[in-house]
Amino acid sequence: MNSVCLVGRLTRDPEVRYGSQSQMAIARFSIAVDRPFADRNGERQTDFIRIVCFGKSAEFVEKYFKKGMRVGVTGSLRTDSYTNKDGVNVTTVEVAADRVEFMESRAERESREAAGNFGGNFGGGYSQPAPSQAPAGQAPEGFTALTDDDIPF
Repeated sequence: MNSVCLVGRLTRDPEVRYGSQSQMAIARFSIAVDRPFADRNGERQTDFIRIVCFGKSAEFVEKYFKKGMRVGVTGSLRTDSYTNKDGVNVTTVEVAADRVEFMESRAERESREAAGNFGGNFGGGYSQPAPSQAPAGQAPEGFTALTDDDIPF
């Protein structure tokens, strides 16, 4: 199972691009996620996690997400590798988001904005639509349809 659920703050405004042929929106951003425990010095460490989302989720992110906002992301880990210009093999890890949403109330955002911190002014979230279901009586792709005789009870 490859499932990730994170809550953190945007480190900067998201970058959104559109695919050259498909014109699908692709949003990339990073969130700062505090670790739940302190180190030997009593300080909490923070991880900076790269996130990518596509389509309607990316359009939602482009419109409403701003630096400093506390957001929730669920999705799956993706890894990739490439050789950089110095000939060094580099491995990257990012979360491919299935769902993105706000994790702070309007009052929290307004209070943070009044204090001079970054943030947005809308609430809500966006989930990718569920995969389409097979028509009634037909098995989804990759599955075999069952008959009443196949069920043992």
